[in-house]
Amino acid sequence: MPEVSPNGAGTIAFLGLGHMGAPMALNLVNAGYRVVGYDVMPTALEAARSHGIPTADTAASAVEGASVVLTMLPSGKHLLDAYRGRDSATGSDFSAGSDFSSGGGWEPGLLAVAAPDTMFLDCSTINVDEAREAAALAVDAGHRSVDAPVSGGVVGAEAGTLTFMVGALPEDFEAVRPLLEVMGKRVVHCGDHGAGQAAKICNNLILGVSMIAVSEAFVLGEKLGLTHQALFDVASAASGQCWALTTNCPVPGPVPTSPANRDYQPGFAGALMAKDLRLALNALESTGVAARVGPLASEIYDTFAAEGGAGKDFSAIITAIRDKSGQAQEPERAVGQDQDQRQARGHA
Repeated sequence: MPEVSPNGAGTIAFLGLGHMGAPMALNLVNAGYRVVGYDVMPTALEAARSHGIPTADTAASAVEGASVVLTMLPSGKHLLDAYRGRDSATGSDFSAGSDFSSGGGWEPGLLAVAAPDTMFLDCSTINVDEAREAAALAVDAGHRSVDAPVSGGVVGAEAGTLTFMVGALPEDFEAVRPLLEVMGKRVVHCGDHGAGQAAKICNNLILGVSMIAVSEAFVLGEKLGLTHQALFDVASAASGQCWALTTNCPVPGPVPTSPANRDYQPGFAGALMAKDLRLALNALESTGVAARVGPLASEIYDTFAAEGGAGKDFSAIITAIRDKSGQAQEPERAVGQDQDQRQARGHA
């Protein structure tokens, strides 16, 4: 694989220019890398061009001659279809016996279009088994493969502070590390193919469960007369401390930068948390882990997304818990004030 560097020694085909992909691609462009982007959505292509990201008319034309093909796609099926190719008339996956040269409506897959020894770097969040299948397809086609899902949301993508969890051979990890360090502040080699996805779904299983627990604790605190700030001051400095509390706090006030202060405009949307927990659930079931909390968390977020929470930050799960608890959020009052009022009524 030719070296890719800010000096223009290679081209990066960046496929998937959505809310995450576009700022990641822009950071590469701003660092001096040669990038050619593509997205199936015309609006995404137009937005990318308006920010200075060069684009191609098709995925195949973006990939031709690229040293690295970086994908940021919605699902494992999208990734595998893109790698294999598909029947443009029926949408069927490409089969190994199909003949591209004979026409017949077949769209060649990225693996067939790419030059030999191209680096396929997938930053999507997909099933571990799908990541390993994609890697096997790439290697069998004479290419190299890395799975590197991300954590950090849109804010991290824009700021270049993402965390990358990487599954790859050691030499391939070192080859892509400079690219990942442009887009992120932390790059962790988790093991062989699929290990990046494994680390991602394990991390987000912890995150989803902990956000539910933190949200339930705040609603319980409201019922018991605690102010949000009082509970935060205790838990953030005690054994209840976690990222869901101290960075993405689900109530407004204690952490001014959390989405709760912006009416739950998403950093990480409820639909994405529901998706990631379904991936974790798939892995739990396929490995036979005797899990109880994880499957329940997946069910809770599926319901939340289906009932209007898909486009809100995943911390807005607290509103669903509060609604089902039969209360609306009341203005904060200090516990001491409540006690003074009760004492005054006792003396009246």
